[in-house]
Amino acid sequence: MIREQLSELRKKPQVLVENKISFTAPDTELSIYDTYEQADKIPLLSDQLLFCGMISGKKIMYDDSLACPSQFLPHESFVIAPNNQVKIDFPEATISEPTTCLAIEISTDRIKKVIDKLEQSKPLDKDYGCWCYRPNSIHTHHTSSTQQLLNRIVQVYIENHQDRNYLIDLAITELTIRLLREQTRSFILEHCEQDPESNGINASVNYIVENLDSQLDVEQLCKLSCMSRSKFFTQFKTHFGCSPAAFQLQLRLKRAAGLIKQGQKVTTACFEVGFTNTSHFSRCFKKYFGICPSGYKTRTMG
Repeated sequence: MIREQLSELRKKPQVLVENKISFTAPDTELSIYDTYEQADKIPLLSDQLLFCGMISGKKIMYDDSLACPSQFLPHESFVIAPNNQVKIDFPEATISEPTTCLAIEISTDRIKKVIDKLEQSKPLDKDYGCWCYRPNSIHTHHTSSTQQLLNRIVQVYIENHQDRNYLIDLAITELTIRLLREQTRSFILEHCEQDPESNGINASVNYIVENLDSQLDVEQLCKLSCMSRSKFFTQFKTHFGCSPAAFQLQLRLKRAAGLIKQGQKVTTACFEVGFTNTSHFSRCFKKYFGICPSGYKTRTMG
């Protein structure tokens, strides 16, 4: 959908590597980068946070905060911290099939405003501290919901709508919340692994992780968390933004994706993470990642 939205805006490129089209709004900027020839080690740096989403083609990202260079493919997000330079290879770009990526620049002031609102409305357990942005790079295969949001963001940036700035503000706020939740979820999972008995949330999450291939036992989770059913669900959603069942499903799908990426057969990954029906697994996988398991295998191992 993004490619269709941009097709009419593209003119004859001024440069062949990282040809840029930009759209500005208060506190944010959307840029579309097209690269039409192979290139190596092209630097990218911003003094603000950059949320990047691949549209077509492939990049190789070099980032000192990551253990090794990583492939950056469509339906993936790469979040670059402020003042953190990355370098990029374009191994497949051609005139007829350019490598295309969007980058949304989000000011640190805006991120702070969103953090303040989360802190007021949904404070975390004291063991986790306060909501915050952790200035490290993130590379992840984003969900279909995030892809839909990116489609909407591109649309509101390029449209000359009378409420354009307001609509952009809402969409960028949602994107920022998704980023903060992704980071906080990763932080809590690490905290849980280090100290599974620290609090009720850690105990319940540890149980879900350790029994990922088993049917969810809500009563056991409530018992481990030392909370009533209603309080447990409220606290869980505050910290993870979803129900325990949805959280378990997401962990299963992410683990299955990791196994597939490592070379496991799709059916093996399906059963290993607790699914009992391959058709159901494929539907859930495509709904979450926006691509079927076999397509994901081809893309990540190609």
